[in-house]
Amino acid sequence: MSSSGPAYRIENIVATVNLGVELDLERLAERLTMAEYNPDQFPGLILRLTKPRISALIFRTGKMVATGAKNEEDLKNAVRALVKLLRDHGAEVPFDPEVQIQNIVASGNLHAEVDLEQAVLMLENAMYEPEQFPGLIYRMSSPRVVILIFGSGKIVCTGAKSEKDVASAVQKLYNQLKELGVLYVEEGGEEELGEEFEEEL
Repeated sequence: MSSSGPAYRIENIVATVNLGVELDLERLAERLTMAEYNPDQFPGLILRLTKPRISALIFRTGKMVATGAKNEEDLKNAVRALVKLLRDHGAEVPFDPEVQIQNIVASGNLHAEVDLEQAVLMLENAMYEPEQFPGLIYRMSSPRVVILIFGSGKIVCTGAKSEKDVASAVQKLYNQLKELGVLYVEEGGEEELGEEFEEEL
């Protein structure tokens, strides 16, 4: 994406996986040296992969929650790796379980300043209470996501179910704000996503 227009990066994908079989977590915990399992504190077994860097919470029911993927391809590879790991250690789980993306969180930069006071008056389903939170909260209906917009042009998009939804939402937001006349494009527009984004939150 051009640095003079909107840019974004995916920070985290949260997905649920249904293995469809009950699991013996005690047995898996004994066999998987990297597993963390303390049922007194948490009912699930925790597994962390390094490539791709994913954390998985695995429950007795065969349900699994995977977090940490930065794109859908990493998520698919991680699920394959987790399935292989479980099968190699005695769990009879299917090779191709059902995977559902529950939430994608992305950070972004519109490379333009936003007049939040005006934007909240013109956008439907928008809320802006600067005394409580410095960002405008915008609930977009299609795609169905929630976007936090800061005056600097930094944004956070949550609730997307696919990477395509993120790309669509960011571009749509940019176009809407531009049409409403509340976007002030930076000269040169060469600013990149960086540490200043985290400082804003």
